[in-house]
Amino acid sequence: MLRSDRESRSPAEPGPGMRVLVIEDNCDAAEGLATLLELWQYEVRVVHDGLSALAAARECRPEVVLLDIGLPGLDGYQVAARLRGELQLSHTLLVAMTGYGQEEDRRRSEEVGIAHHFVKPIEPGELKSVLEKFRRAERVA
Repeated sequence: MLRSDRESRSPAEPGPGMRVLVIEDNCDAAEGLATLLELWQYEVRVVHDGLSALAAARECRPEVVLLDIGLPGLDGYQVAARLRGELQLSHTLLVAMTGYGQEEDRRRSEEVGIAHHFVKPIEPGELKSVLEKFRRAERVA
C-alpha cells in the first residue's frame, strides 16, 4: 500500500514515537524507505514534491524529514530553507538522501540547515544510527 501525501500509517505497536516525513519523488524508493522506517517503529508520511512537503510538514510536524534534493517544483534546498524559517519546524532534523554528492551540494545542504547529507544508496544502518541518536538526544532535552 503506497502512502500518499494525504495518508499516513502509524505502526501497530508503540515505537520510538517519532514522526518522519519522507520527501522523495521516486515512488518506489519512497515506498521502500517508508516500509523500512515502519519496521523500525516510526510513524511515516510520504510526499513526492516540494510544495506537498511544506503542507505535510506544517500539518504533521515531523521530528525528522528525510529529503531528496532533486524534487519537482521546489527542490530540497528550497524546502529545507522554508522549513527552517518556520518556528514550529525550526528544530526538525533534516536529512538529505540524494544523488547529489559533490562538495558544493554538501555545502548548500549545510547552508540551509540540513544536518546530514547522504548520497544514495544509503546504508540502512547509517540511517538508523542517525535517527536513534537524534531520538535519544530529544528525550534528554
